[in-house]
Amino acid sequence: MILTTTNSIEGFRIIEYKGIITGTSFEMKTKFSFKTEKNKEITTDVINEAKEHAFQELQTNASNLNANAVVGIHVDFETVNGSYFFVSVTGTAVNVAAQK
Repeated sequence: MILTTTNSIEGFRIIEYKGIITGTSFEMKTKFSFKTEKNKEITTDVINEAKEHAFQELQTNASNLNANAVVGIHVDFETVNGSYFFVSVTGTAVNVAAQK
């Protein structure tokens, strides 16, 4: 499946719009460190995990609509108290075909 933040895909044309879809994720940071670099690494890992889960849900939702691509993807991050991370990924599910 093609995923892109752009509204078009070079070498392809959109043949059908399936609808707006979203993938969301909520992750909690359960490990802490008094060392700044280690704490930064832990936080980065939690954010990346949340983002990965949200993108997996987005792809599942696109597949459920029989789409083969998602265009116009927007990623939104929110955090509460530096321990709770929310990620929302939104895009338009489409069917694309290679240009001839």
